[in-house]
Amino acid sequence: MSIVVIGVNHRTSPVTLLEKVMVTGPSMADALRDLSAHDDIREVVVLSTCNRTEVYAVAERFHSAYTDILDFLCEKSGLAADEITPHLYSQFDDEAVVHLFEVAAGLDSAVLGETEIVGQVRQAWDFAMNEGASRSSLNLLFRHALEAGKRARTETGISRSTASMSHAAVEMSQDILGSLEGKRVLVVGAGEMGEGVAAALARAGAANITVMNRTIERGEALAEKVGARVAQLEHLEIEITQSDLLLACTGAGNTIINHALMSRARTGVETPLLIVDVALPRDVDPEVNNLAGVTLRDLDHLSEWAQRGLELRAAEVDQVRSIITEEVNRFTLDQAQRQAAPLVAQLREVVEAIRVGEVEKFDSRLAELDSEQREIVETITRGIINKMLHTPSVRLREAAGTPQGERLSAAVRDLFNLD
Repeated sequence: MSIVVIGVNHRTSPVTLLEKVMVTGPSMADALRDLSAHDDIREVVVLSTCNRTEVYAVAERFHSAYTDILDFLCEKSGLAADEITPHLYSQFDDEAVVHLFEVAAGLDSAVLGETEIVGQVRQAWDFAMNEGASRSSLNLLFRHALEAGKRARTETGISRSTASMSHAAVEMSQDILGSLEGKRVLVVGAGEMGEGVAAALARAGAANITVMNRTIERGEALAEKVGARVAQLEHLEIEITQSDLLLACTGAGNTIINHALMSRARTGVETPLLIVDVALPRDVDPEVNNLAGVTLRDLDHLSEWAQRGLELRAAEVDQVRSIITEEVNRFTLDQAQRQAAPLVAQLREVVEAIRVGEVEKFDSRLAELDSEQREIVETITRGIINKMLHTPSVRLREAAGTPQGERLSAAVRDLFNLD
């Protein structure tokens, strides 16, 4: 049995592939059920964000699980295996553990040290637990991964400066435009990413912000937080006409700004428009970039831009990796101790059966004892057993996962004739 991770991310795949394999909220439950139905997949968590779609699984047989997960990605995306495989990575056991810890710590993000991934990992794990897809093995793994992510951000400066995709999107906009002062900014989407973008805009000094969202109440709530005005989504074309910067970050799952809409909005408008599409699947038709005066940037551009700030936090990477090593070791020890638990339980069960059998042998002699005296006999004999087994149990747990632990386990199994 192995822990495996199989997936694609911003380093291995273009946005066009990432948006096809992305598992959105409404389809996550079905994805977990479909994957869990396979005989070689015992537990599963699907982590799907704008930067990655990864399947973490406890697999009976690696190659069979790999095939099952690849088939799932093909069905989800509508692509053939040979279209996905060149972009696919897979790791198992220690390498899979390290990979998840690096993801949670922000080392594998498009923006080094970004903070949003921690919540995304937790959300993916919580969802899988609620669906019964993540149990003891993956629960232990993800609990340690989140601890590694927390330590990375509290004990190092890995999240200093630009540390989220939303923050990076605003910084890239500033870099392109020179300044946000006096710019008319339109934020389309008031979800988690939209909130991050709007907050980053406010911190950057943008004073003329308009928020649009499918649900007007959520748009109003966000607008109130950042001192923006709110507009209804049906007025999108008019608002684009009046904007210098558009940040698209909805969870619509399909294009909401197509070439025809943008062409109409730009008719007779001479001022340039910068569009930053941070949604996945994308909100904006790539063909929009061909219109005069329009500059479109998406997640691929954002990943490239974010690498410029890498040097600012690169010095923290070694320290984060040290934390990850410590946390991986803690996970491995915890995992090994849990593996020792069944042997300890079996040992206690066998010895308890012997105790009960011996007491029953003398049942006729103990018949004259009242209930209180019988309880004293039970307490004394159980106490003797517990004291005798305490040290062996502790030693088995402490040495679990080591050569000494293997020798002790073998000796116990031989001495007590355990399976």
